[in-house]
Amino acid sequence: MAVSQLNNLAAAGCHKLDCEVDELRVAATAAGFALFEADLKGIKGKKNLLNTLAVATRYPDEFGENWDALVDVLCDLSWAAAPGYVLLLRQVSPTLGLSAHDREIAQDIFDDTVVYWRQRNKPFWIFLV
Repeated sequence: MAVSQLNNLAAAGCHKLDCEVDELRVAATAAGFALFEADLKGIKGKKNLLNTLAVATRYPDEFGENWDALVDVLCDLSWAAAPGYVLLLRQVSPTLGLSAHDREIAQDIFDDTVVYWRQRNKPFWIFLV
C-alpha cells in the first residue's frame, strides 16, 4: 500500500485489504492519516459491534450504542483530526456477527461515511481483513 493510494479520494471506500497490515500501517502513518483498528473476532450482535467500533475510534464521550451514535462517531472524529482516515476491521466474519438487517444498516453507514468524508476532501478507508 502506497501513500499515493491512500490519498486517492475517488478510490476510498470499503475494501478487502490486499496487502500486509504492517504495510497499511506504514502508509497510513506516512500519509498522516488516523488509523483505527477493531478486532471483530467473535463479535456477535449490534451492541457488541458498536461498542468495539467506539473503543477502536477512541470515542471520547459516552457512546449511545445505537446506529445514530455510530454515524455521529464516524462523521465527527474531531478528537483525531487528520487529512484522512483508515478503519481497519480485523478478523471480520462474512456476517460481521450481525443479522442480515443489521449488516445492511452497518454497510450503509460505512458507505455513507466514505461519502461524507469525500465531500470534505478527506479519504476515509475501511479495510476488512
